Amino acid sequence: MKALTIFNSIAIITALLFSSTVAAYSPEMKEQVCKKPKYREFSLPEYKAPEYLEVPAESEFTFTLSVWADKETIKLTAKKEPIPFTVESTSTYHRVKAKLPANLSGQFVRINATVKAQLGCDEQAGWLVKIAGKQ
Repeated sequence: MKALTIFNSIAIITALLFSSTVAAYSPEMKEQVCKKPKYREFSLPEYKAPEYLEVPAESEFTFTLSVWADKETIKLTAKKEPIPFTVESTSTYHRVKAKLPANLSGQFVRINATVKAQLGCDEQAGWLVKIAGKQ
């Protein structure tokens, strides 16, 4: 009889612990899961096989970011130097426009972009380009 009472007590305590864990995952929390920003439509040709294309010095380039990206947190760099840019926003995306710095002519450059989503998570992207030398 005592074994049955102990078993029932353990079962009740386990059920209470399990129900509080399940209650922590409410539908409101599901809606707050952060969607990472998406990068699309990078306008310069990347330096990769089989083409290995170069881009002209001081080329302008663009890419788009999903609308849930916080445009105030965008950072754009090349060789650890900031690249100046502008942002045009619509109801569905942010278009980032920039120009390759003149001092990077004749070099391989990785263009790095970072941005935070409106809910706080962040995403990074990068593109390797070969910049032709000035002529």
